[in-house]
Amino acid sequence: MEPTRRVIPHFQDELAQLKERLLVMAGEAEEQLRLSMQALTDRDHDLADRVLRGDAAINSLHLEIDERCFKLLALHQPVATDLRVIVSAVKINSDLERIGDFAINIAEASLRYMQHPPVKPLIDIPHMAEVAQRMLRGALRGYIVHDMEISQTVLSQDDELDALKDEVFRELLTCMLNDSSTTEAALDLVLISRHLERIGDHATNIAEEVIFIASGTDVRHHSREGVSGEKPGGAPEVT
Repeated sequence: MEPTRRVIPHFQDELAQLKERLLVMAGEAEEQLRLSMQALTDRDHDLADRVLRGDAAINSLHLEIDERCFKLLALHQPVATDLRVIVSAVKINSDLERIGDFAINIAEASLRYMQHPPVKPLIDIPHMAEVAQRMLRGALRGYIVHDMEISQTVLSQDDELDALKDEVFRELLTCMLNDSSTTEAALDLVLISRHLERIGDHATNIAEEVIFIASGTDVRHHSREGVSGEKPGGAPEVT
């Protein structure tokens, strides 16, 4: 009796499975961010600990998705848009894993912050989290449909997040100067604001990859200049 021959799924089916797993990864990262911020605002130790335990699932997905991408590249040698989809998936996968890491960092800083009395009402930091989450969701919506307009909107929101981070720093610096006993707790809030700003940067990276998938244009170093059919210097887009 001949051995059963393994049938490799159709390439497009494998691409669809890759996108599905990447969206699962995105859901895990987004939930980690949501829970870490809820732990901070509610001063919930148990919830922060739950975030710390959730890192294993994201790490496992990170490895799985990378393996899927490398197998697709090796077995099918894709070109043009399909190649861009897979290469971008590797980068987006890495961005999502880093977002998960920053959620862990927020949970750790929150646990330290909970050891002290509140420094000030939390207003701008939760607002930062809302903007970062909105950017991440927008980047993922753009990825699902390969929509450059949605992705460009995400890029334009990065300045808002940066401005909020600067405002948080100024307010917390004033707190520390007025009362040195708040220094340790205030520094944890400064760190959290920086983690949220970095999450926004990774959402921006994802949006830039969507633009690359859709147009072949690399906008990583000139994303605020808009998207055209040419690269800097008049080089034609990748097709």
